[in-house]
Amino acid sequence: MIIKDFRREFYDVIQHQRVLVLVAFDVDAICACKILQSLFQCDQILYTIVPVSGREELERAFIENSEGIKHVIMINCGANIDIVEELQPEEYIKFYICDSHRPVDVHNVFNAVQIKLLMRSSELSVPEYDEVFRDDDEESDMDSGNDSDESETQSSRKRKKFDDAAIERRMEKRKWEENRNKVLFEYMQFSTYGTSSALLMFELAWKISKDSNDLLWLAIIGVTDQYIHYKTPREKYIEDVMALQSHVSRLNHKDDEDIISINCLKIMYDDELQLTMYRHWSLFDSICHSINMACKFKIWTLKGQKRLHEFLAEMGLPLTQCKQKFASMDSSLKTNIRTMIQENMNKYGLVDEDVILPSFFAQYGFKNKLCATDVTCVTVAILEHVEKGKTPTDSFLKAMDVLSRSNTAAMEKGLELAKRQLQAIITQVQTFLDMHQVISAGPFLYAFMQEGAPDVKLFAHQQCVMRMARFTLEAHCSVSRNKKARNLPLVLGVPLDSEKGTILVIGIPPLSMDDERKNFFGKAFEQAAASTNCRTFHDLFDTFIMEMKSEDRSKFFDALISLLN
Repeated sequence: MIIKDFRREFYDVIQHQRVLVLVAFDVDAICACKILQSLFQCDQILYTIVPVSGREELERAFIENSEGIKHVIMINCGANIDIVEELQPEEYIKFYICDSHRPVDVHNVFNAVQIKLLMRSSELSVPEYDEVFRDDDEESDMDSGNDSDESETQSSRKRKKFDDAAIERRMEKRKWEENRNKVLFEYMQFSTYGTSSALLMFELAWKISKDSNDLLWLAIIGVTDQYIHYKTPREKYIEDVMALQSHVSRLNHKDDEDIISINCLKIMYDDELQLTMYRHWSLFDSICHSINMACKFKIWTLKGQKRLHEFLAEMGLPLTQCKQKFASMDSSLKTNIRTMIQENMNKYGLVDEDVILPSFFAQYGFKNKLCATDVTCVTVAILEHVEKGKTPTDSFLKAMDVLSRSNTAAMEKGLELAKRQLQAIITQVQTFLDMHQVISAGPFLYAFMQEGAPDVKLFAHQQCVMRMARFTLEAHCSVSRNKKARNLPLVLGVPLDSEKGTILVIGIPPLSMDDERKNFFGKAFEQAAASTNCRTFHDLFDTFIMEMKSEDRSKFFDALISLLN
């Protein structure tokens, strides 16, 4: 059931109760969790936070931590699973699901007793109840009276009438089931995303008058995470940014700036260059590792490198300045960098959307000025970097910790991890293109990373493989002579566990569908695996990513090709 009043139907209900919070492994979920954690600390609500990466962990975490719990909050997990069927909870346990994954399982939508959805109802387009659920009365219409009082003719006539009615009911039921399957397929066909969970939690904090700049910054990072991981289209991102901007104006408006302590967090809205971490890197390296710019210049080719050098020269930027740290550049060049790029971009086939992104900056003290996109990249890098002898939960806690503004040392370390991740992505994409490993299978493109490739373990994570798939698709389309390339989706495979012989497979939609960001691979993967009995593992909350046995690869792809044809 969809909740309309988050405060009355959710927050007031869990007051003075101990709650279990199950959180997915993504930045938006971590930000939403930290906002909720702040509210719980204000109101002294007891809570247990458990990170979960997939359905198996979700089930295990619930079983291990549900003793004495009446309220379970699920952040970016659980919406697209029939929770009651999956977890078999006691009747008194209530689930509050704040999840941006769409579509939402119909059982969760229509369960008014145990499931409460913390979502915007305007974003859900659910089938009618009667189309997917049916109450069948199998009561016999046969007269229970004594047949001995009736003549044989009357009895046979009555039986025939009953048989006709039963046949009619069965035909009606079959038609209804056929229609139900069609309606459900159309509803479940595409994976999409709704509003950021962090933004919804911030709006709750605002409604109960407990909002602050720190919580607003977390909401901004949650919205940014959705955009840079290709979950929401640019139009939706800008819509959310406009909503956030009104809060930024409200919370950062002061009549006398002198009264603000230098250690206070200040948030500013401004247009940002779409150059990854350029303030913490050299301008040249940032351009080479930013998807839009790298693909426009084709920087993996000698011709592309030459064009980039020409572009920088035309802007009046010496190569020595561009290749040193941005912080060490000449101050007159640094301050005008955005204007210089905008003035010269048209000649090189760049448009505003490639170069400029409306975004936010946070500043505390004199040095610590951070852009939301940079913080998101750092948090992802820490979340997906599992050190030797450590567990994914340790990385989750470090990612939560880096979002605390006092933790500048962790932020510095995270910046280096994020750079390394991007360098590995660009190296691998260049390998794909040099070796002509992006192949057209007819209805889609596919590429497979070789076993034993450098930094292969970096790509065995959802967010990183998502960005690499997108980079690969854009890079291939920028060099391909096939005009249909932009209309083709991409399937990418990455070695996962050499001992078990498994690979991680992701499917992403074509570039021509960027305005909608609808992904049909979740259903396609399920159907292709079912038709061939391939050993696949659909555990992740993002249904378009799955694990598969390496040996089943060829028969799975044959099935996928025939299905999508």
